Amino acid sequence: MSSNQSSINLAYLLIGSNIEPEKNLPEAVKLLAQFGRIMEHSSVWQSAAVGFTEQPDFLNATVLLETDLSPKMLRLEGIQKIEEALGRIRTANKNGPRTVDIDIILFNQDVLKLGNRLIPDPELLEQPYIAIPMAEIAPDYVHPEVHKTLKEIARQFNHNSEIMFKRDDVKLQGKG
Repeated sequence: MSSNQSSINLAYLLIGSNIEPEKNLPEAVKLLAQFGRIMEHSSVWQSAAVGFTEQPDFLNATVLLETDLSPKMLRLEGIQKIEEALGRIRTANKNGPRTVDIDIILFNQDVLKLGNRLIPDPELLEQPYIAIPMAEIAPDYVHPEVHKTLKEIARQFNHNSEIMFKRDDVKLQGKG
């Protein structure tokens, strides 16, 4: 390992899909294991699409990945390659259907900008489909900007099973 190699990092990722999600979510987790060690993953949650609602529901899950990659290298060398391998096609509609979408929501306790994305992802505070599964994998993680635990952030959402519910039939692999 070279002296400028980063130390071990903890990347908190959101994985979503609404095109063959029962196949694509487990495959994305399996592929992520090439870039570090899967420390934890959440349950799989189903929820309606946000923004562009004329499409199938999304399945989402979160993953805690221990990696020696920087956020930029994880995005370029890991996430983008996995999205391409699973047939992700980017269109002008950023809220459109997709085979897989992987986002870095939190990275260590860092506050940074990665391309046009902010980390921590501001949507963590706004969207139950991010906050609830994130609290499953790291309930005591303290958000570096709002200084609340993920459990406290998730608790602010009324958990309505008609809006968002667990999909215990979709199994993710790779923990540990």
